[in-house]
Amino acid sequence: MQKKKAKENLFTFTFRDFLIFLGIFACAVELCILLRMADSTDGFASPVFVLAVLLISRFTNGYLFGTIAAVLSVIGINYIFTYPYWEFNFTLSGYPLTFLTMLGVSLVTCTMTTKIKKQERLRTEGEKEKMRANLLRSVSHDIRTPLTSIVGATSAVLENPELSEADKCELIQDARDEAQWLIRVVENLLSITRIGDAQAQISKQSEAAEEIIGEVARKFRKRIPDVHLTVVVPDEVLIVPMDAILIEQVLSNLLENAVIHGETTTEIRLSVERDGAYARFIVQDNGAGIPAGELPKLFDGTLKRSETASGDGKRNMGLGLSVCMAIVRVHGGTMDAKNRSEGAEFSFRLPLSEKEWQEV
Repeated sequence: MQKKKAKENLFTFTFRDFLIFLGIFACAVELCILLRMADSTDGFASPVFVLAVLLISRFTNGYLFGTIAAVLSVIGINYIFTYPYWEFNFTLSGYPLTFLTMLGVSLVTCTMTTKIKKQERLRTEGEKEKMRANLLRSVSHDIRTPLTSIVGATSAVLENPELSEADKCELIQDARDEAQWLIRVVENLLSITRIGDAQAQISKQSEAAEEIIGEVARKFRKRIPDVHLTVVVPDEVLIVPMDAILIEQVLSNLLENAVIHGETTTEIRLSVERDGAYARFIVQDNGAGIPAGELPKLFDGTLKRSETASGDGKRNMGLGLSVCMAIVRVHGGTMDAKNRSEGAEFSFRLPLSEKEWQEV
């Protein structure tokens, strides 16, 4: 059954492939017409159509259009571009060789292209599986510690009625903080579920970048009022195609990482600017910076609990940052991090089109 399905895929018709075939073949015909107008001798059509067959086979999927191009090329050379013109002449010297050459070029190129695309697909699937494994490893650390703390704090309150109101409030506060951390971990996991299997399923809408970071800043100030957050937006309005919920999560993760892993962070600057054909979101803090040994592994989810600054499982930033990278990639963007003279900087770019760039 799988073999039958694979054979069907090799000869599947798609409108995209048809347009590629039509465009390249039409260009080959037009070029041969121009060459014949400039030079009355024959012989130029064969190499032109060989190149056309090669290109069609390379840029279309399967064998369908490459084979059609080979057959039509032989017919075109014989009927249109070889004397006597507009007549078939099957007695021409080398005619069978021309057909076999065209067909051979088509089959070899199609086979190589199919294998390359299959290898690329396998490589991509392998990277996804590796990311999932890294995320599961991170989750095991990120969930265990806060759950233990919640159980310990609530048990202490329930089993020790003689505790003072101040002690009870402190324990309940700790349990609430741990529960909030767990909520953010679950949100990260849900985001990975949304983008892990079918990237095309994310819902992109044109959003104003300043509104997104404004909403993120409002939630952050409410949750962490002790850290001063400055928001900087350009004079122009940046309209960016995005899934607003996912991008808000990326920014929230970066802001929380700046607080937790910056250790001494008291100020954060959240900004957005135009960077060519992209919108660039930037989070800068005045904290302790990023250890040099962690920079190459920040976004792949491989940071172990012992490698984080705090050594605390709940503060492992591997999960949050790998989620951020996955979200940005599915939007067609890029992400990086670096140390500054004071603190760290995380930034990511999302593509935008010129027609969506409006001046206020």
